[in-house]
Amino acid sequence: MEEIYIFGHKNPDTDSILSALVLEAIEKTMGIYKAKAYRLGEVNKETQYALDYFGVKAPELLEEVKAGQPVMLVDHNSFDQSVKGIEKAKVIRVIDHHKIANFETHEPLFYLGMPVGCTATILEEMSKVSGIKIDRITAGLMLSCIISDTLLLKSPTCTERDKIAAKKLAKIAGVDMDAYGLDLLKAGTDLSDLTPEQLINIDSKPFTINGVKYQVAQINTVSIEDVLKDKEAMEEAMKNFMQENKVDLFVLMITDILESNSQIIVLGKQEIAEKAFAIKLENNTAFLPGVVSRKKQIIPNIDGVL
Repeated sequence: MEEIYIFGHKNPDTDSILSALVLEAIEKTMGIYKAKAYRLGEVNKETQYALDYFGVKAPELLEEVKAGQPVMLVDHNSFDQSVKGIEKAKVIRVIDHHKIANFETHEPLFYLGMPVGCTATILEEMSKVSGIKIDRITAGLMLSCIISDTLLLKSPTCTERDKIAAKKLAKIAGVDMDAYGLDLLKAGTDLSDLTPEQLINIDSKPFTINGVKYQVAQINTVSIEDVLKDKEAMEEAMKNFMQENKVDLFVLMITDILESNSQIIVLGKQEIAEKAFAIKLENNTAFLPGVVSRKKQIIPNIDGVL
C-alpha cells in the first residue's frame, strides 16, 4: 500500500502540525490507509511546548511532493498555502475549518469542512462518529490545537462545539485547561531569538482576490510595545518579502493574547486596509481594539473591499 502524506499549511502553526499527527493516528486506528504526518516548515515554540509536554516527536519536514502522490490536507485547502507540487498531487482527503479558496482536484475526494475555530475540533467529531477512543496523548495534542487557534476559547472564531470538545479533551488528557493553556500560549510569545524575517513569517498566509495578492501575518505576544521595538527592521523585512513574492498588500498583526487587541503594521496598498477597518494609518500602523482573529476579523474585511 502506497504511503499517504498528511500535512497542514506552510509556516505551520500548532493546529497545522498537531492535527496532521492526530489524523495520522486516526488513520492508523481505522486501518484503511497507510498514512504519515509531515510539516511544511519549522516548529514554533508554542507547538514545541505541546510536543514536549506530551512526549511526541515533531513530524518530518516535507518540501515537495511528486505528481500523483496521494495526500491528505489538514487546516488548509488553498494550494497557495500548500506544499510545492500540490497541483499535481492526488488529494484524497481534506479536513479544514477555513473558507474554500483556490482549490481544485482532478478526482472526487473526502472533504470535511466545518465552521468551527479549529481543525482539531473537526477531528474530535470525526473520531466520535467513527467510534474511535481517544487516548491521553492524542487528546492533549487536540486540546493544544483548540487552545492555540481560539486563544484559550477567547477568540471570536471559537464556537460552542470548540468549547465542548476542549472540555472533554482536557479531561481525557488529564490537564487543567486554563493553567496548561496559558503556559502554552506564553511559550509562543518568546520572540527574543527571532530575526525580523522570522518574526514576519511565524504565522503568515497569502491570499489573492480579484487580482490583488496580499499577505496577512500574525505575531502573538503579551507586550505589543516590546514587539514594536523592532518595527523598522520588521518593515524592512516586509518590504523585501513583498518585492520577492510580488505582494500588493502586507498586513502584520501584533496581537496581545491577554488583552485581546492587535496593533497592525500595513505596507503596500494601504488604502485597502484603511477602508477595510475604517482607520487612518499613522506611520504605517493602527490599533484595532478587540481584534485577534485573522480568519474572522481581518480577511473578510479585506475581501469585502476587494
